[in-house]
Amino acid sequence: MLRYLSVRLGHSGLVLVMLSVVTFTLLHLAPGGPAILMGTDISPDEAARMRANLGLDQPLYVQYAKWASAMLQGNFGRSFTDGRPVTELVAQRLPNTLLLSGSALMLALVFGVSGGVAAALVRGSALDRLVMLFAVIGESVPVFWLAILTILLFAVQLHVLPSSGMRTLSSNESVWDLLQHLILPSLVLSTLPMAQLARYSRSGLIGVLGQDFVRTARAKGLPERLVLFRHALRSALIPLVTVVGLALPVLVSGAAITETIFGWPGMGRLAVDAALRRDYPLVMGVTITVVAAVIVINLAIDVVYLYLDPRVKLG
Repeated sequence: MLRYLSVRLGHSGLVLVMLSVVTFTLLHLAPGGPAILMGTDISPDEAARMRANLGLDQPLYVQYAKWASAMLQGNFGRSFTDGRPVTELVAQRLPNTLLLSGSALMLALVFGVSGGVAAALVRGSALDRLVMLFAVIGESVPVFWLAILTILLFAVQLHVLPSSGMRTLSSNESVWDLLQHLILPSLVLSTLPMAQLARYSRSGLIGVLGQDFVRTARAKGLPERLVLFRHALRSALIPLVTVVGLALPVLVSGAAITETIFGWPGMGRLAVDAALRRDYPLVMGVTITVVAAVIVINLAIDVVYLYLDPRVKLG
């Protein structure tokens, strides 16, 4: 186990380095720059002076070396737009993204797995066809289009849920007010992983129910509920762990679109605003934080395999 973890951590460190180099290079090679914040009337001398003050007149490899050296010490620099430390901005927005992505993941797990299991148990029925129809639609509909539709329906037409933000300005910051703002973005963000989990849980359970150990358990006279939950479902859940691991980057990337449309003050919206403003340190800080979180969660999911199936060996 320790050897496996050390190898994985080494690979993860290499991935972080490569991704940071690529992101840093693309950011600095893109047209425009921080001088755009001062407007289009800025003179060439003022733009050059601003680049010198920010250290952007130095060779690219020198800029990266300075940034990487500071990053290893926990210093991601200061935002070009408001001068606050990047770590402070990330720490302020990260809990909001974790709340949104965590809520979306819980919705996907509860309704996706339960829907897939129900469809597998009544294979070929109307419920089965309905679940599969939802799975196809959920995997096909773009996130931004679904977000706009939910806003038009529930906020504009029905007036039952707020259209944007995390809190109502005139409220007393109650939990119920937070939940009302959380419903639409978390529902939209959970649609794709929910559809994937429903499809994979259905096919996995159908495959397990036809295996010999399930028929043997039934032949012993075990109750059907015991056969389903103790024997069949545990084996069918193993592929779902992989689906959850693959869904995490989708939740993070989809959160950028969802947070921007719904005005949710999270990491995704912070990254979009930083990219539009050419705020290089902030973009790098958000990117490294998100990638590190995804790597750690995927490593934890690999370890979960050992609990679900002792036959799995970490090599």
